[in-house]
Amino acid sequence: MSTNKVAVITGGAQGLGKGIAQRLANDGFSIVISDLNEEALANTKEEFSKDKFAIETFKGDVSKLEDQNNLVKYTVEKFGRLDVFINNAGVEGAVAPITHLKPKDIDFVLDINVKGVLYGIQAAANQMKEQGEGGKIINAGSIAGHEGFEMLSPYSASKFAVKGITQAAAKELAPDKITVNSYCPGIAGTGMWDRLDEKMMEHMGTKKGEAFEKYASGIALGRTQEPEDVANLVGFLASKDSNYITGQSIISDGGMIFR
Repeated sequence: MSTNKVAVITGGAQGLGKGIAQRLANDGFSIVISDLNEEALANTKEEFSKDKFAIETFKGDVSKLEDQNNLVKYTVEKFGRLDVFINNAGVEGAVAPITHLKPKDIDFVLDINVKGVLYGIQAAANQMKEQGEGGKIINAGSIAGHEGFEMLSPYSASKFAVKGITQAAAKELAPDKITVNSYCPGIAGTGMWDRLDEKMMEHMGTKKGEAFEKYASGIALGRTQEPEDVANLVGFLASKDSNYITGQSIISDGGMIFR
């Protein structure tokens, strides 16, 4: 059994999730990374193991409650406990005018970004309650959960939902000393924004890179986001320094959305 604090990161084998996993591992957490991409899971485990980090991986679909429950069970089997659960997995979904969306487009985003967070909270909270020592649940929000973005209505809806779920769960779980917060990134040069840029070319008539540059040009601090920028915030939320913070959806976007 590990004597370290134990954290789970869904969607943690790549992108912002991998950056978060790296930060928590550096902070001394034993970590379990969940993802659907088996190759990315294997590569990340190999990379982290070279640095002598305590890491395990789990292939799971966050939109399935059974997988989320099994992820928590697997974590406890490997490390003996669960202290931090990060609902990081998410998808941007269809980039299209709202009048063009099909039911499957909407369901795909809501199943992962909303149900995935709800199921993750359920699985994590039940384990944390059983341990009786509190815990931290941290959800992936977005600036699109504070202001709706054109061409991204299902995604915006899902992230507004995460903000509401975070508040509701924080109120319900506070008596068990479980805090619930979310981090809300802005624009990062990850694979997600590469896909968004390509899809916007089709519907907005932009050239490659133009949509990305359009949104990035409004960042007050003058640069796009790096994974470590998000990881720094999540690292704080996962630490004892955030013990008196709950129900908050904290923006980390370099100065785009001011709330």
